[in-house]
Amino acid sequence: MRLIARALPAVLPFVFLAFLARPAAAQRPVSSADVQQLQDSIADVARDLSQVQPRDGALAKDLESELDNVRDEATYLKVKLRRNEPIDQSEYADLRDRLASIRDRARGDNRQSPGVSPQPQSTAAGSSTSASDSSRDAHEIPVGTEFDVRLQRALSSATAQPEDRFEATTMVDLLQGDRVLVPAGSALRGIVSSVTKATRVERKGALTVTFDRITVKGRAYPIRATVTQALESEGIKGEKEKIGAGAGVGAIIGGILGGFKGALAGILIGGGGTIAATEGKDVDLAPGTVLRVRLDTALIVR
Repeated sequence: MRLIARALPAVLPFVFLAFLARPAAAQRPVSSADVQQLQDSIADVARDLSQVQPRDGALAKDLESELDNVRDEATYLKVKLRRNEPIDQSEYADLRDRLASIRDRARGDNRQSPGVSPQPQSTAAGSSTSASDSSRDAHEIPVGTEFDVRLQRALSSATAQPEDRFEATTMVDLLQGDRVLVPAGSALRGIVSSVTKATRVERKGALTVTFDRITVKGRAYPIRATVTQALESEGIKGEKEKIGAGAGVGAIIGGILGGFKGALAGILIGGGGTIAATEGKDVDLAPGTVLRVRLDTALIVR
């Protein structure tokens, strides 16, 4: 016993260090090999989805939408690695679990991966969640429909990088009859496609942005939309009387909403969603700037 008592002071520091090392090993950084494996798995799941379409078109469309979101987020992880930015293990694990859930439902397996809540599935005829009911509850928002959206943070050609993500929110309900298809406050995800910084050589700054996702009532849908105008707003005070009025599908929402001072000074919108400065300076869009966004593909919401 005396021998053990004498040895403990010397041994305890090593035991303590080994205990500390365990969490560090468990939280190893996400590597490029991990992200590549995730992208390979996405390709495998896409092949599984090709088998779903003949037997359940509604389920196939839902799963394809979810897979598009996972694919986009996996691509963003790859961009972060390229920039030497750390990726949290929980972020990677969430994508992996969501992908496993999509794969299981595509293969007709109702078991869910750990940490993934059950998703609604199409069922046999007669059920309240049948494919026919799903089709009946689907509503198409046509190409050319315009949304006025408010930027949630500043966007500048001086600091932005290609593949940067940003968010904007719709300013008024989009209606079809008396049904609200897209409520005010729905989030659109934007992506910076390219950046030109103002320099002595280039002179004018420019940003090209697109929108690839809209979240409606907690459900994400892939979209393709581009900016057609940048508007200077009078703010909530100037818009509050009309902000709940709503607009019909296909309407130019900003024209109904009103409260704008007009086009943002010093900004020119070109083809493909390019926002350029008209003078030798960078494009600077403050939080709250209103962008008019046009759908380039039809959007089907359920």
